Amino acid sequence: MSDLRQRFFIEDSPVRGEVVHLEEALQTILKQRDYVPAVQVLLGEMLCATALLASTLKIKGRISLQIQASGTFKWAMAECNHLGEVRALADYEQDPRFLSAEDSSTVLKSLVSPVLFINIEPEFGERYQGIVPLDKANLAECLMQYYDLSAQIPTRIVLASNAERAGGLLIQLLPRNSEEEQQRVDEDLWPRVTMLTETLKAEELTDLDVNEILYRLYNEEQVRLPEVEALRFGCTCSKERCANALMQIGVAAVRETLEHQNPITMDCQFCSTQYSFSAEEALGLFGEHLS
Repeated sequence: MSDLRQRFFIEDSPVRGEVVHLEEALQTILKQRDYVPAVQVLLGEMLCATALLASTLKIKGRISLQIQASGTFKWAMAECNHLGEVRALADYEQDPRFLSAEDSSTVLKSLVSPVLFINIEPEFGERYQGIVPLDKANLAECLMQYYDLSAQIPTRIVLASNAERAGGLLIQLLPRNSEEEQQRVDEDLWPRVTMLTETLKAEELTDLDVNEILYRLYNEEQVRLPEVEALRFGCTCSKERCANALMQIGVAAVRETLEHQNPITMDCQFCSTQYSFSAEEALGLFGEHLS
């Protein structure tokens, strides 16, 4: 399995973690557009980050990361839902700085007035949006700052990506309940695993098997591995969603569009699927007919 998410626990401790690998899904996404290498890396890191963050939520729904900025780089987004389906997209203008770079930090440094949004959208219930400053050297450091300050859960994240594969690792020190607080705890565990996690190299994270990564890092700890989860590319587009979009712009705009484009064709930017609406179908959305 090339696309997976592996949760792990350190026995008798409040430390938990996740490891993510993406290959086939990443390739599917990158082939949709002609992204320069630096943007490919950024999207790979964002995809792994959303898959890691989604694992911390016990909801049915989806979580997305969205970068918005001015300047030559406009925006980028990545999304993962509770089914393990991921997708991503970016929009930018050609910039000489991007062409010669192969790491995401070059893109992040180029951003003008950047903001990173964390969007949590449960199937039922209220949506949540967190705002994260993009003032650190890389995406992982920005997300760690968010967890430390906003969520107040000590968290360490490592992200790595290239044109072929992407990987991510997250560890957290979870709050203990009253019963757990009565138990003896290894006070050096969190500093120890944090230090070990920081030794992980980018090429190890992208190229090594998950079990090999965990063994190299934490072989002196009692690590427990639940069943691995599959990740895959998945798009939420549908003809129904396109129909809703047409209804939102109104019948007058639809009639005007039909004068220049009949049938109306709508392309999904994420997966390139095309949805076509004849004049009869488009006007029928409003209960009208051809005149």
